[in-house]
Amino acid sequence: MGIDLGTSSIKASVIDAQTQKWIASAQFPEQETPIKSLQTGWAEQSPEDWWQNIKQAIKKLNSNRQFDPKEISAIGIAYQMHGLVLVDKQQHVLRDSIIWCDSRAVETGNAAYVKIGAEKCQLCLLNSPGNFTASKLGWVKKNEPRVYERIDKIMLPGDFVAMKMTSEITTTPSGLSEGIFWDFKTNGISQDVMDYFEFDQGLIPDVRKVFSCHGNLSERAATELQLTPGIPVSYKAGDQLNNAVSLNVFQPGEVAATAGTSGVIYAVTNKLFADRLSRVNAFAHVNHTSQERRLGVLLCINGTGIMNRWTRDFSCKNYLDMNHLASQIKPGSDGLIVFPFGNGAERIFENKIVGAHISNIDLNKHSSAHVFRAVQEGIVFSFRYGLDIMRENGIQPSVIRAGRANMFLSDLFVEAFVNTTNVTVELYENDGSVGAAIGAGIGSGVYTSLQEAFQNFKPTRQIEPSGTAGLFDELYNQWKHELHKHL
Repeated sequence: MGIDLGTSSIKASVIDAQTQKWIASAQFPEQETPIKSLQTGWAEQSPEDWWQNIKQAIKKLNSNRQFDPKEISAIGIAYQMHGLVLVDKQQHVLRDSIIWCDSRAVETGNAAYVKIGAEKCQLCLLNSPGNFTASKLGWVKKNEPRVYERIDKIMLPGDFVAMKMTSEITTTPSGLSEGIFWDFKTNGISQDVMDYFEFDQGLIPDVRKVFSCHGNLSERAATELQLTPGIPVSYKAGDQLNNAVSLNVFQPGEVAATAGTSGVIYAVTNKLFADRLSRVNAFAHVNHTSQERRLGVLLCINGTGIMNRWTRDFSCKNYLDMNHLASQIKPGSDGLIVFPFGNGAERIFENKIVGAHISNIDLNKHSSAHVFRAVQEGIVFSFRYGLDIMRENGIQPSVIRAGRANMFLSDLFVEAFVNTTNVTVELYENDGSVGAAIGAGIGSGVYTSLQEAFQNFKPTRQIEPSGTAGLFDELYNQWKHELHKHL
């Protein structure tokens, strides 16, 4: 069984261990989970709400009657990255999770970067502490000292889910690297980060490999989930690393993409990679070891699918109707331009809050269909902007793999993406929860190798750049020129 803890909802899936074929999936809740924003730039969710939604998703999954829940042999967890969960000695949550798109710790991380030193951050952490988990913990230490004093362990969202299932608290090198707690030179917890923030080492959970046992399902959790006690939680990884797993992206040169609430391009390299401005970020991939480096270079754009969702809600349309209407408008949307950056600070702009904008509106010419197309084009152009940063740093993808989900369900989006980036896209039917289930099989030893786990893995569609690539390149440059007026 694979569980994907997303920002919007929980998805759970079961696959057949022998064939890797999907058997059943369920999602809960049906409507997107809200993000609490107590102040501008803040973003929080309740970990206990995650757990309740996971229970409901698994209950719904089990009720499909497509499999016997007692035959589930292992559980894998994928989770929204960079979040901070705090618990006391009784494993009670001390505050809502400060999640990935929260911007409050930008200045905290910037100050750490200056004090630790740019060279050391880039050589050892591969990143600025920026707005990542360590900086969020630093913010709590400074601004909520009573909460900080009660902390027994800090966790990423997936660590929390595994704790609820097993009563054990563990983390991974991959998880610690996404939180900017990991030193790639010493292959251990960064003493520089711990010393600068004056964090106690005891706050860090037991560190285990991504593909390993992170505890066994407790009697209590098994009863709540209607599963067998004792089965292992044998895999947990951040959602973008896990998306790469679901697309069989493990080796240098392989690249994955996703376009959900946020948009991501994720490229694997065997080099210690660091962008000089931390606009794209490198983390330990799921198969990284000190002997065999596997770093995932992550381009993340906070405001992508969330802009399309906002447009849907504002227009009271559905995605199918939006796509149909948008397809009737010519590329370029008759000059209408959209910047989809309304979901917190953007790393590609050095953690600036740019905001979402709709520009060049002509009230006598532009219709809702123009807006629908301009939103999708603005999201695609954002991908191109970030991909060009990756190219500056030597990442030159020839093929990008993506699951046929979220924005990649739109033919208009896929065509614009391929021709704007000038990169071939392969689409697959796998999703994050299926990837987590495959990860569980690898971690529990059901599969003896990555090759065995993906022996039936094939794309459903391949889309190559067409004769419109030159047009989209011109439209992108117009969009970028307009963007720079806002930076």
